[in-house]
Amino acid sequence: MSKIQIVFNRYEKKYLLDEKTYHMFKKELEEYMEMDVYGLHTIRNIYYDTKSNELIRTSIEGPKYKEKFRVRCYGEPDYDSMCFLEIKKKYKGLVNKRRVAVPMEEAERFLIDGILPSKPNQIFKEIDYLFNHYDLEPKRYIAYDRIAMFGKEDPDFRVTFDKDIRSRVFDLTLYKDDENDYLLPPGYRLMEVKIADSMPIWFAKLLSKYEIYSISFSKYGNFYKKQLLTEADGIVARGAEAKSILGGAVI
Repeated sequence: MSKIQIVFNRYEKKYLLDEKTYHMFKKELEEYMEMDVYGLHTIRNIYYDTKSNELIRTSIEGPKYKEKFRVRCYGEPDYDSMCFLEIKKKYKGLVNKRRVAVPMEEAERFLIDGILPSKPNQIFKEIDYLFNHYDLEPKRYIAYDRIAMFGKEDPDFRVTFDKDIRSRVFDLTLYKDDENDYLLPPGYRLMEVKIADSMPIWFAKLLSKYEIYSISFSKYGNFYKKQLLTEADGIVARGAEAKSILGGAVI
């Protein structure tokens, strides 16, 4: 198993930008921030949940504490690629992310067959406990194209821009990225600000200048709510169809 393991503790703020605002705002950011070495890159995730969607339903209710589990890879993976197994927890706004990097082959042995590596580290043991406690199963594929920037003076201050946020609930594999449903209108970006301590004053002034305000936004949560609305519309449509048929029937 790879020795790579990373723990994050930070606050995350989210903002929705239209295309015009994005380009103007990003241009001003370049005075204070630099783009990371990956440039525009794709992130693919598979989110896990219980059969009854307990984790996302609880998260949508807005509790002080919530958690989720996902498998993530960067770019287009193959069987030898590394992926991240991640537990993401949030308590009173503070995000704690614990993840471990493993080869896709090893991840699949655990996720599909429940086989742990011969010497699992602490994070892997926590992931195994989470799986056994909730009886998790793959529920949704979510991908997006991201640009990430970091502060020139404070590299821990990070800003990311995600576009083409897309998802599906079938064929749940990281190897495929098509037949997806899209979340935002064309051109829109989701900006995420990752803060270890406090937001720089210059950044707060830029937000005020462009009248950009934080929002509550969850990719998984919004796709789940969109799915519920689609299913509800389908039920209404089928009910109307049945009513029409019965109304024209001769009994």
